[in-house]
Amino acid sequence: MKKCHPMSRVRYVLALALMPMLLLSAVTTAGPVEDGIISRIQAVGDICIEGQACAEALVAAPTGPRSAEEVYNSGCMACHTSGAAGAPKFRDAAAWSTRLAKGLDTLYSNAINGIGAMPAKGLCPSCSDEEIEIAVDYMLEGI
Repeated sequence: MKKCHPMSRVRYVLALALMPMLLLSAVTTAGPVEDGIISRIQAVGDICIEGQACAEALVAAPTGPRSAEEVYNSGCMACHTSGAAGAPKFRDAAAWSTRLAKGLDTLYSNAINGIGAMPAKGLCPSCSDEEIEIAVDYMLEGI
């Protein structure tokens, strides 16, 4: 068996002894590059659960009923301006005549509950029934 030079063993032992210290210092002394990496891989948002202090800031104060024009512009206009999916166009008497023949209560009910291609409340779940009714009235003004 070949013998190692005594200095080789000392270097080997010294290298093994210093390795953990070098690794520990590299981990505990993150520099600007590591800080940048850490900031880029952090979570995008936080979860806030009702009852926690962070949730109190998320509660929106009621602003009151919206105007007919606000309700119309927030969703109704998407279909009723162009007539998409067969929606009667805004203030077009001919387009609304067959619907109006069934009565205003039926028209309100269909707008609130949905009918055919029109989803319930025109995809405005935050709208009250009254807001939907005034939006319908707004679309019918002058007819």
